[in-house]
Formats: sequence, structure tokens, C-alpha cells
Amino acid sequence: MSYFRRHCIEQKLLVGTFAAIPHPVAIEVTAASGVDFLCIDWEHSQISRDRIEDLIRAADVHRVPAMVRVPGHAAEDIAAALDAGAAGVLVPRVSTAEQARAAVKATRYPPLGARGVGPGRAAAYGYRIPDYLAKANAELLLAIQVETAEGLANIAEIAAVDGVDLIFIGPGDLSVSIDAMGPTGKDRLDAAIRSITTTALSARRAVGIFRPSADDVGVWSQAGISFFVLASDTMFLGAGLAVGVDAAKQGKHAAKTE
Repeated sequence: MSYFRRHCIEQKLLVGTFAAIPHPVAIEVTAASGVDFLCIDWEHSQISRDRIEDLIRAADVHRVPAMVRVPGHAAEDIAAALDAGAAGVLVPRVSTAEQARAAVKATRYPPLGARGVGPGRAAAYGYRIPDYLAKANAELLLAIQVETAEGLANIAEIAAVDGVDLIFIGPGDLSVSIDAMGPTGKDRLDAAIRSITTTALSARRAVGIFRPSADDVGVWSQAGISFFVLASDTMFLGAGLAVGVDAAKQGKHAAKTE
């Protein structure tokens, strides 16, 4: 699956989802759905560090790239996800160029960064360290999440940082940070998203975004966004079940009235 980072950089349309259910069965079901990638959500779920490796392994069964949204900026968390075999990381709450450079440093091996060498799953538990070192910098995706007013103000400097592959927009936190929540703030939020997108594309960075549904993917694709994380496994589970339950109840009601 060495194509994942390349396809991101080339701005091919990629559609995935957040994986928040801490069980390999959920990963396999989601991976078999046709998604282009999974993003295991270590930041906002009950997934533990020791479970991440099992979830990545389950995605590998279906040859679907699995990246990890790490909890924060800690270099050891980034290393743990990559050592487990992740195809890349999504680093949240990046608001300055300095934070972006720190993410690059933690993700890349020298001379591009300062990631430590360890005998993890990605390196066949130590048996293939030279092979892994030879390809890791070229194949692992680094996505950084811009989701604050400070990040919006600093987007030009952030996007200019060498080693960043993708600027990922978090509309939820961004809307809170810039006071653009709800219908009344939609125009302000959309303007911020377009500003981030235009600036990132000008710096030759791919752009991604979270969307709760696919309703406006076409609109944002036309704006230049190519990497979409649709909802999450938990959101799809709840929405799908709600539709099924509603249909069953509607059917029962229709039968009674006939």
C-alpha cells in the first residue's frame, strides 16, 4: 500500500472514515465497504495504544491503508502509531509553523526528521529495520489538522513547512474557535475553509476535510479538496440502524391501516 501517500500528494480523490470502535471486526467490516482508507481515531475514542496494532492489522487483511489520528503533538505517540504499521498520522490542533515542523520531525527519520528507530511491527519486529528505514520517509503520510482561529491566521506559514503532505480541516473545532457555529455562522465557516484550501493548494499541499455526510463532497471537491473523511463507523452504525428501525415501524403502521 505504498501508493497511499503518493495518491494523497497527487490529489486523487480519496474517501475514508474515522474508525472509533475498538475492535478488529468493526475495522474489517468498514474496510470491506469500499473506503480508500481508514483513520483510526486515537484522539476522540476509547481506542487504547495497545489496541491500535490489532486494528491496523485488521485493515491490512483487506489491503486498506490505515492511518492514525494521534491524541496530540507528543513525538512518542506519533512514533507508536507508525511503529505499529500505520500508513501515516493525522496530527490535531496544529496552529503554528513551529508545531508543524515538530510534527515533521517526529514523523520522519534523519536527515529529514528525528524519529527514533525501534523494532516495532512496521519493521517486522526488528527483523527488517533496514528495509523499513529505506522506504518509511517516502511512503508515510503526514497530515496536520488546522482547526483553530490561530491556525487559520497562520495558514500560510503552516502550509509552507517542508515535509507536510496534507492540510486537514476540522470544521467542528474551527467553527467553535472562530465563533461560526450553527446556520448563522455557515458563511463565515465556509469562507474560512475556502481560505485554508486556497492557501494550502498554493503551497502545493493536498487538502482534506471532515464531513458528516457525503451531501456536499462535490461542492468541496470543486474547491480543490481531494481527501475526505466521512463521519465515523459509530456515526454510520447509528444512522443506518435508525433508518432500519424507522422503516420497520413505518411498515408495521402501514400494515395496520390497510
